[in-house]
Parts: sequence; C-alpha cells; structure tokens
Amino acid sequence: MSGTVTKAYGKFFDVALDGEERSLLSTPKGTLKRRHRGTDLIAVGDRVSVIDVGDDEGRIETVEPRHSVLARLARHSRDTEQILVANPDQAMFLFAVKNPEPHPRMLDRFLVLAESRGLPAQVVVNKHDLMTPDMEDVFAAHRSIYPFHDISVRSGEGLEELRAELDGKVTVVAGPSGVGKSSLINRLFPHQSQAVAAISDATGKGRHTTTAAELFRIDAHSFIADTPGIRSLVLQGVDTDQLPECFPEFKPYLVGCRFSDCTHEHEPGCSLRAAVENGIVSTTRYESFLALRHGLVDDAERL
Repeated sequence: MSGTVTKAYGKFFDVALDGEERSLLSTPKGTLKRRHRGTDLIAVGDRVSVIDVGDDEGRIETVEPRHSVLARLARHSRDTEQILVANPDQAMFLFAVKNPEPHPRMLDRFLVLAESRGLPAQVVVNKHDLMTPDMEDVFAAHRSIYPFHDISVRSGEGLEELRAELDGKVTVVAGPSGVGKSSLINRLFPHQSQAVAAISDATGKGRHTTTAAELFRIDAHSFIADTPGIRSLVLQGVDTDQLPECFPEFKPYLVGCRFSDCTHEHEPGCSLRAAVENGIVSTTRYESFLALRHGLVDDAERL
C-alpha cells in the first residue's frame, strides 16, 4: 500500500494510507535503515510504500524520491541536513502584527530558504485585529513581491480565502514561536487537535508547543504541516553566489553590472546598487541581503 508519512517518533512513523482514513504506525525495513544519505532517511511528508503487519502497524518498504524539501542543518552539524517537511508544494510563512514583535529580516531568511529550494512562498500576517497605523509598514517592502494574507485567527478575518489556497496542496506553515501556527490549524480544521501555547509576558517570545513537524490530512489530496517554532534558520545549501537570485526583485538588475563577479556590495557600475539608490529596489530588502551575505561569508571563513 502507498501512503504519506504524517508524523515521526524517532524510529517510528505514522503513515496515512491512500484512499483510507486509517494510519499505520510503521518502522522501516532493515535494508532501508542501512542506507546513508547525509539527511533524514524518512521524514514527515515522504511518500512511502508500506506493508500492513497487523494491529495497526506497518513496515515501510520503499521511500519515493523527494521533489522538494524544507530543511535546516541538524543541530551541532555543518553537513547533515534535518528535513522539516518533505515534498511540500508551497510554504506559508506566518508572522504576527504583535506579540511577538514581527522581524522582517527573519521573514527574509525564510523566504531565501524557500527561494533556494524553488518552493513557492506566501506570507500570512496574523492578529490583524490588533493592527494600528504605525504597524502597517512593517512588511511594506515584501507586499509587492509575495502573495500576502492579512488574517485574524481570533475574529476569522481572511480565513476562508486562506483555506482556498490550501486545496490540493501539501503546505508547510512555518514561522517564529507564538505567532499562532497551531491556533490557525485548529481554526481552519477544528477536527485536528493541536496544543496551543500562550505568549510569555516576561520575554515576549513564544513557548515551543510543537516539538516536531506534523502533517495533517485535510482531505484525500490536501495536507498541512505545522513545524517547530524556529527563531533562526541556517541557510542550508545557499552560498554567496546564489543569494542574490533568492531575492526575486533583484533579478532584473543582476545582469548589467560592470563586473561579471560583482558582489553587489561595493563595486562601481553595479546595476543592483543603482536600482536601490534610485528607489526601484527596497533599501530594507537590500540591507537584509547584505546582512545575510555577510553571515554566509563569516560562516565560510570559519570552515
């Protein structure tokens, strides 16, 4: 039988069977365990074939090749990938108007990660019922580049439009802790039970409620994944040469520079810098690019 891995418990995996409402708690067969790929052998979102061994348990026989992943470096490693979700069709990056404070540069890290993986991205801003005029420009530089959804999980504002974007897709929802990822899934799909954490008044940072990625089956063809709260992401697999291409609005200005190896930072005749100086490209996004580039250079020099 074929199915989709919806949750991982160490060496055990829930596999939602195609065409059925049931799942099998499964382990990989021995030959799979002996493979080494420098990444997770089996991850949430993987398409697998499984044998029913009885008592609602199964044995995973094969894992299909992944067409996309959302991943980060494994903890304490520079070369081992930890997959948050395999085979997503799109990413929705969820932030909040306040509580916790929104950070555009963190959003840029998420967006660069998605761009580097060829993963279509949308931005969701929760708690729109708390919006005040001084908050409206926080993500102004991003709104002309990516699809945006202003929602309120509390009031229901924007949720029907958002639900339509999930139909027929595997959607990964990611964002910093405390912005309402689990609350959003609860509101969109009440039959899914998710623990929801409050915001810490002392720190303003969200408590981590979701401890591992989990894929929820909405219907036969639609899944949504909640991921652990991520306060920072390592830009796995992104190098300094690739980074400018991960800012879609930069692309028209990456071919007209005087020098073919332009870093778009200090060289004369840089088309991108000229676009920034002329107000065509956002200064905020350009400064975010520079900050990310410096971080990648520092990381490379430490290797």
